[in-house]
Amino acid sequence: MTRAWTTEELQRIGGSTEVQVSSERPDGTVRPYVTIWLVRVGDELYVRSAYGTDNPWYRRAKASGAGRIRAGRFERGVTFAEAGSQVHPAIDAAYHTKYDRYGPQIVGTVVGDRAAAGTLRLVPRD
Repeated sequence: MTRAWTTEELQRIGGSTEVQVSSERPDGTVRPYVTIWLVRVGDELYVRSAYGTDNPWYRRAKASGAGRIRAGRFERGVTFAEAGSQVHPAIDAAYHTKYDRYGPQIVGTVVGDRAAAGTLRLVPRD
């Protein structure tokens, strides 16, 4: 059974400007956290790899399929899942809404077709 994000989790994590993610190693320990941007679309949370799919944190998350997310004092285990192609325009819009204040050069690293390839949906797990 897939667990869903609670309203409180969506508000707390989705409302954070920056979050930290970590992937699991094969032995179950977690790698060092990496600070990234995250957006909420509906009741789902998404992260994108700035500068493409060769980013080391993204490759490790994709390979392990599991890890943790931290937003302030809140921390939760997650599964890194594929994002359906139909949601990418909404993810782009969410990144623009939340982060355009940082300027087009930096926001440009997480929007568009190239960035879409590096998208992961975060699924909560216990």
